[in-house]
Amino acid sequence: MMAFRPVSPEDHGQTERPHGDEIVGNKLSGSDSHPYTCIQRRVIRRTRHNSGLNKINTHMFSRKLTHAMAAVAALLFAAGVASASNGAGHNGPGSVYTMSNAADGNRILVFDRLPSGKLKPVDDFPTGGFGTGGGLGNQGGLILQGNWLLAVNAGSSEVSLFKVNGDGLILRDIVPSGGETPLSIAIDDEIVYVLNAGGGADSITGFVLDQEDGRLIPIPGSSRALSAASVGPAQVSFNRRGNVLIVSEKGTDRLTTFTVDHSGLASVAIPQASNGQTPFGFAFDRWGRLIVSEAAGGAPGASTVSSYAVGPDGMLTTLTSALATTQTAACWIAVDKLGRFAYATNTGSSTITGLQIRRDGTLRLLESDGVTASTGKGSMPIDMATTRDGRFVYALSGGTNAITGYRVGRDGSLTPVEDGVGVPAGSNGLAAR
Repeated sequence: MMAFRPVSPEDHGQTERPHGDEIVGNKLSGSDSHPYTCIQRRVIRRTRHNSGLNKINTHMFSRKLTHAMAAVAALLFAAGVASASNGAGHNGPGSVYTMSNAADGNRILVFDRLPSGKLKPVDDFPTGGFGTGGGLGNQGGLILQGNWLLAVNAGSSEVSLFKVNGDGLILRDIVPSGGETPLSIAIDDEIVYVLNAGGGADSITGFVLDQEDGRLIPIPGSSRALSAASVGPAQVSFNRRGNVLIVSEKGTDRLTTFTVDHSGLASVAIPQASNGQTPFGFAFDRWGRLIVSEAAGGAPGASTVSSYAVGPDGMLTTLTSALATTQTAACWIAVDKLGRFAYATNTGSSTITGLQIRRDGTLRLLESDGVTASTGKGSMPIDMATTRDGRFVYALSGGTNAITGYRVGRDGSLTPVEDGVGVPAGSNGLAAR
């Protein structure tokens, strides 16, 4: 197992610092939460770039063109993934990423994904920020889009932007998150929103990803409050069309939505009741339907999963209402790239539940007992990720500090391919390609 090291001053000298950033101090905020329960400020002075607003306007025009092509892209995607699943051009290795979330310096850990699905540690890269060293109760703290990887630094209230360069990463920018204790990141093309959950002022804040210069530019006036203060948010994400943001609120049993206009500005919060108790992680299938895990407050055997259609006005229409999984603390969820199956990690049961996504968006358990795979006694799986070709699913386990891997069968079954590659205690987030 690769020994991951703490951040040193030399590390920062090896990374590409953003233009105009000056580190002026450090503040850390810890967490008293249990590190793996579902229920539960280095400050940057950024110089102003006169081109910032022009960049935002340019990217908004690009965003309009991109969404005009969404229907064509969906068809091409379907054909491409189908070809990949038949073995055309996708037998080569990919990569899997997680982050250490260490209080003395957050780092991104990179693993090569071999054709067999096994993982090989490659290297680790400092984010330039700080983690908390403990559980965050979140999903989406590490997000991969194309050649860009974004990570939260919950201990220093910052977001780091990396350019993926082969097996390596180049740190391109690090910016204040727009609030305290960032937990989750949503990205759609050039628009990025960050979910902040510290200081009793839960909110989202928007940015533009300037792919030319490798910068995150704050969108003026984009911060929005959630349905209330201290709602225990877990995740923020865009729908497939990029015109609605969804936030899961564990503490209020709500799914709060925001419509997003072509300028990247979100509306005021639209709170809606969740079908199940403690909505936590969620993902979208290929047709844009929302699949949500519901931890039921961690009650034994009481977890559920729901599915919804998402309207352009941000309103949710129930397709499946709180389907019982018989498992405990269903928190994190992932959907395969073809949109056929969804998988939920059950932290309390140390299992993975597989679900078939029917054509109408309703859900069916793959196994009547809700156990599609076991991650090992006491493993306490947390985050999940599926590979771009849909062949593998990976789970990050907080109890054993390891990443396990599974091959996805045609029927949605999971066959272990990686017994567990070690990661530091407190690691958070998972992304794969």
